[in-house]
Amino acid sequence: MKYTARCVRSGSWWAISVPEIKGVFSQARRLDQVEEMAREAIALMLNIDPNSFDIDVQPELPQEVTRAHKARSALRKAEESAEEATVSAARALLAKGYTVRDAGALLGISPQRVSQLAPRKAATGRAEKIRKSGSTPLKQERGTAAA
Repeated sequence: MKYTARCVRSGSWWAISVPEIKGVFSQARRLDQVEEMAREAIALMLNIDPNSFDIDVQPELPQEVTRAHKARSALRKAEESAEEATVSAARALLAKGYTVRDAGALLGISPQRVSQLAPRKAATGRAEKIRKSGSTPLKQERGTAAA
């Protein structure tokens, strides 16, 4: 069974009520004590083991707290939107031929972060041939000049 411990600040105390059980009231000095106090009151009223049920603590929130919760929620959404826009921009810049370093400078992030957000596909063309041959571009140029 699960009971609700509704609590409202009253002076320097939290006034606790349990709406599922008529007549169960208690109080606590601190919010972190509400569950324990509600548990004791319920167990005494119903003559049951205090650990045989769950408690859902629901404090009445002051306006300032509600405003802060809304602001943090809006911030999280803005961060997600900014991250999506940054990933999209990084991919677009790389697709247009910008270097990772230039894309990072334009976006205000490190080149490493650009690489994390928009990893490039495996190298193709000349770079792939160089890698397969085990040669470096400088060695290839020297070899070509000598031939």
